[in-house]
Amino acid sequence: MTVCTHLDQITVTELPEEVAGCEDCLAAGGVWLHLRICLSCGHVGCCDDSPSKHATAHAQSSGHPIIRSIEPGEDWSWCYPDDVAMRIAEVHGAPRIPPSPMLS
Repeated sequence: MTVCTHLDQITVTELPEEVAGCEDCLAAGGVWLHLRICLSCGHVGCCDDSPSKHATAHAQSSGHPIIRSIEPGEDWSWCYPDDVAMRIAEVHGAPRIPPSPMLS
């Protein structure tokens, strides 16, 4: 079974109360479908079903390995280098997020 070997790089354990959306889409006037947060630095990016795939782009450019979904009702995380999904009990919170512009 594959395990994540990057748990020591998690610095974000308390999720923000609210986020405005994908930081990069908001800056560029783009749209997103689902939101993910980097557990190394707190950057909020969009999922791979979004046109710009900012969460993955952030992980690739920064080397930060683990993201967590911040969609309502979702608590899974993903480690890019180890290609494994997991739940991380030490990460808490359920941010309020705006509706996806792609679903409007």
